[in-house]
Amino acid sequence: MQIGMIGLGRMGANMTLRLRRGGHDVVVYDPNTEAAKPLVAEGATSTDSLESLVAALNVPRHVWIMVPSGAPVTTTIESLSTLLSAGDCVIDGGNSLYKDSVARAESLKSNGVHFLDCGTSGGVWGLDNGYCLMIGGEREAFERIEPIFKTLAPTDGYAHMGPSGSGHYVKMIHNGIEYGMLEAYAEGFEILDASPYDLDLERISALWNQGSVVRSWLLELAQLALAEDPGLKHIAGYVEDSGEGRWTVAEAIERDVPATVLTYALFARFRSRQQESFGAKLIAALRNQFGGHGVTKAK
Repeated sequence: MQIGMIGLGRMGANMTLRLRRGGHDVVVYDPNTEAAKPLVAEGATSTDSLESLVAALNVPRHVWIMVPSGAPVTTTIESLSTLLSAGDCVIDGGNSLYKDSVARAESLKSNGVHFLDCGTSGGVWGLDNGYCLMIGGEREAFERIEPIFKTLAPTDGYAHMGPSGSGHYVKMIHNGIEYGMLEAYAEGFEILDASPYDLDLERISALWNQGSVVRSWLLELAQLALAEDPGLKHIAGYVEDSGEGRWTVAEAIERDVPATVLTYALFARFRSRQQESFGAKLIAALRNQFGGHGVTKAK
């Protein structure tokens, strides 16, 4: 099957490679022309603009977007809307807000262009292991592009979630859960690291993956990280968030769902970015004021 791939970062490039290895015809475009060179060596067709990418595709065209969420997705879709024809299909495989995906589907529908929102999970390991795909949009479009999904995903690793927005909605909650899982492992291993025992954290993570109820792929990755850098001495404790954790918490508030773990996990990331917390300083000052508790002087 033929498909166009826009955006050749780590995810887009690896997905292109997996599709090529699965026998698909992939036409690629990225503003960074260097990004396409290793893919051309694998048989992909490189283009130098959105116009040339669309021109290189057979009708009905299928275009997969793998660019950062927000304005880059909006700009790309707006440009494509003037180039595509009725019956063509756009797939957004990035982490877009589901409400934006609903609006984009409606906008493209006015021109007869289909839109699928595809939550994609698998990270840099997806090239070899496959990507978990959560797909929203018209079932007709989903079924037409199913050979692409089947190649990208492992066995039973893709599914149609429902109407427009549902794919990105499910991926949003998936990432919110991920925040909570990461925070639970982080807190547990920090306690182990602070214990009175000389514990081998890599060995413990490996042990827990053998039949333990907390075994998981994330724990396997913790083992790899601890093997590469025991004690994690070369990593700063600064944690970014992709946006989906924020969206999950906002959705929980909107739906009156008490997502206490996921909310705290998000706020813990904010705390990680503070070299010195003003809030913690205020608590120390108040304890000194009401109870005469000692304070540690700033250096």
